[in-house]
Amino acid sequence: MDQRIINLFDEYTHRPLSRQEFLRRLVQLAGSTALATSALALLEPGYAQAAPLTPADRGYATEEEEVSWEGDGATMRGLLVRPQRRKKRGAVVVIHENRGLTPHIKDVTRRIANQAGYVALGVDALSVFGGTPADEDKGRELIGKLDPQQNLNNYLLALAYLRARPDSNGRTGCVGFCWGGAMANKLAIADPKLNAAVAYYGTQPKDGDLSKIKARLMLHYAGLDERVNAGMNAYALALTTAGVKYEQYLYEGVNHAFNNDSSPARYNGEAAELAWKRTLRLFKEELK
Repeated sequence: MDQRIINLFDEYTHRPLSRQEFLRRLVQLAGSTALATSALALLEPGYAQAAPLTPADRGYATEEEEVSWEGDGATMRGLLVRPQRRKKRGAVVVIHENRGLTPHIKDVTRRIANQAGYVALGVDALSVFGGTPADEDKGRELIGKLDPQQNLNNYLLALAYLRARPDSNGRTGCVGFCWGGAMANKLAIADPKLNAAVAYYGTQPKDGDLSKIKARLMLHYAGLDERVNAGMNAYALALTTAGVKYEQYLYEGVNHAFNNDSSPARYNGEAAELAWKRTLRLFKEELK
């Protein structure tokens, strides 16, 4: 697919570009309405296309449930997945993209429990508005209306909820994607008890004392993601100066959202598999 089309879609999903203007420019780039429609089908996440767990993925038999906990002025909800064998384990908060707790992010939550044996919680940040809507455009609109401090507090309370569970060993990590990657960076600053934070193509924090970070960081970047990568080197330098332990990986030739297997035009299986192996390795080192 023409990289200009992928860049336009990124602009639409991350900046205040109306759907009408996005579609108008998409038709111009594609050359016709029919071709634009075909391109859109490959760009917009198709949840039925998300790769399901296979028997080989299931290293641990798991069970899942919808859970709730008290947040900052709202009852928060999420998907909790845990191994069936009840023993104390590390716990991971999964932070969604800018559309809410979608089926894809629920699948990621399941993989963390199934493949690596952690207690995994996919938080629905849009609980404050009643939960993630089925309409993705509505989800993006609601994400933009979240109060930043309230939202940060709600994720901090999610980590506290996990630490207090009887099946938690008290060690916690987080992994976030896109909007969630940015939140993972913020959580690392805000929560000194956090042991590991993984950010997939997440923008870097504009403020905050990086010396407060006690967690080990892992930063995954897509080579073609100019918007996010603009702050990559400055962030790395600042982390080094602050004495933070971190790993940074750049996956050449792949797009923003390369881990999202429900978006065929941007998903890259090779990069996604490598980044995931690195992510689980960090969790193994810090959460066991």
